[in-house]
Amino acid sequence: MNTAGMIKIGCCGFREKREDYFHHFEVVEIQKTFYMLPRALTAEKWKREAPPSFEYTVKAWQLITHEPKSPTYRKAKLPIERGSERYGFFRPTDEVFDAWERCRAIARILDARIVVFQCPPSFHETREHMENMRQFFSSIERDFRYAWEPRGKWSDTTIERMCGELDLIHCVDPFKNTSVHGTPRYYRLHGIGGYGYEYTGDDLHWLAELCKKDEEVYCLFNNISMVKNALEFKKMISSG
Repeated sequence: MNTAGMIKIGCCGFREKREDYFHHFEVVEIQKTFYMLPRALTAEKWKREAPPSFEYTVKAWQLITHEPKSPTYRKAKLPIERGSERYGFFRPTDEVFDAWERCRAIARILDARIVVFQCPPSFHETREHMENMRQFFSSIERDFRYAWEPRGKWSDTTIERMCGELDLIHCVDPFKNTSVHGTPRYYRLHGIGGYGYEYTGDDLHWLAELCKKDEEVYCLFNNISMVKNALEFKKMISSG
């Protein structure tokens, strides 16, 4: 707890033994749900192993946000034809909505509060893409808080309007962009310049000062030194 509010610190994925992670942190963003959904029994095991106060957030399945030509499909060995136009970009298709319902079921088992929809850089600001988002988010149940991480070319004005209209949290890497809408703030820290970056003490101090501006903030590290940096940041926040 800081003078402004709560800062929740963790990593994007378990990067150490789960029992050690539970000891060090109070939140994790599940990454496996983006590539291929785990079995319900696996999600139940994760939930059962965690302390009662531990929090899971979930990264939405790529079938909802990414097209089959994305290399992440090949990494997950998904048996979907590369040229299929039935998946990704929030398209209002049976396939996308089925993918969401399956992802939603895992998020419910984990008692997740937030689901993160990270879009690829190719998902730009177009009328078609905005209409897809409107149809998708107006059709699904509001079981969770939804965070949207746009990485294509979108204006802040449009992002703010879409987030306000669809009740979304604007998820950003705070070293690259400013979140223009939604609470709690949801920050994903990808490394300054890329995954191989290790945050310095000055970087973390700047982040701490930024977080003090809001009542509740999630800081999820997603760089090569994520556990080390998350622990350093946690120590910094705890010491005031």
